[in-house]
Amino acid sequence: MKTLPTARRERLVVQELPEETLIYDLDRDKAHCLNQTAAFVWKQCDGRTTPAELRQRLEQTFGPGMDEAMVWLALDQLEKFDLLQERIQRPAGMQRPSRRAVVRSMGFAALVAVPLITSIVAPSVHAVSSCAQNGEPCQGNGNCCSNNCEATAGHPSGTCAP
Repeated sequence: MKTLPTARRERLVVQELPEETLIYDLDRDKAHCLNQTAAFVWKQCDGRTTPAELRQRLEQTFGPGMDEAMVWLALDQLEKFDLLQERIQRPAGMQRPSRRAVVRSMGFAALVAVPLITSIVAPSVHAVSSCAQNGEPCQGNGNCCSNNCEATAGHPSGTCAP
C-alpha cells in the first residue's frame, strides 16, 4: 500500500467534457463518469502529491471550505473503481468518510462539490454482438443469433435452432 496516490492511466479511454470526465476501463469493461471534483482529484494523483496538498489544490480551484474528508472520499471512490494504481494507506485512526458526513460537515457547498463517480458495466462491442449459431449451446433466446433457443431434455440450457 502507498501513502501517495497514483492515478491509473493504462488501458483507460478518457474523454474530458466541460462538467465531467468519462473514463472507459478496457480491462473491466466499465464506464465511469467523474464529476468535476472527482476528476480533479484523479488528475492530481501523480504519486508525489499528498492528500493534504490535494485539499489545498481543491480549495485553490473550487474555493474555500474544501476539507480533507472530501479528498479522502474521492480517493476511496477512485480506489473502489480501480482508477488508482494501488491501494492507498490512510493515516492511523482515520475513518472512511461517508458522502452524508461530508455533506453534513460542509453544508450546501458540498452538494455541488462532493466528489461523485457513477459507474456502469459496458461490455465490449464484440461481447455484445456475439451470439451462438445453429446447433451451439444456449441459455435462452437472447443467446442465439436466430433468437430461438430450444430446450434440451434434462438440461438447464438448450441448443440454438434455425
